[in-house]
Amino acid sequence: MQPVRQLMHVLEQVTDDEHYLFSSSDLRGAMPGQSQGAFKALVSRAEKEGLLRRVCRGLYLYPKVNFPQGLLLYHVAARLRAGEFNYISLETALSDAGVISQVPMNWITLMSSGRSNIVNCGDFGRIEFIHTKKRPETLADQLTYDPRCHLWRASVALAVRDMKATGREADLIDWEAVDELV
Repeated sequence: MQPVRQLMHVLEQVTDDEHYLFSSSDLRGAMPGQSQGAFKALVSRAEKEGLLRRVCRGLYLYPKVNFPQGLLLYHVAARLRAGEFNYISLETALSDAGVISQVPMNWITLMSSGRSNIVNCGDFGRIEFIHTKKRPETLADQLTYDPRCHLWRASVALAVRDMKATGREADLIDWEAVDELV
């Protein structure tokens, strides 16, 4: 069987609306007999043929699955920083709570125990990770797990504190709405 067809067969068997993102190492594990050069050529060919779509460096989407498009950036963030403590905060958490307006579309902000970085996901948008030294055990009562996003989410009060701690612009915050929610 041709390698692209073999990869397609594997992806058709393992993907669903929850499992549609694959790292390079995931794909490599599905094609163990390929040399490094042959594997890179295979992934490139799979992209050209529409079997895979590159989301960001080292992460690919299987586009034939009906995935939750509005949650893609969150799922990418969870995959990229799976070994770190991350939570949705700052403008994204405040926008979702309805206390901030004019947040850029296709841009999410998270606090992370990893380094600060903006990940460009092309047409899908951008993910901004802001480093924090806060520990999960000190924030447990201010976080809720969002199973749809596969990430923790800050309370409004924590997101406001994160905005202040990181020196973010707070002009768009509706302080009356914050007071009602806190």
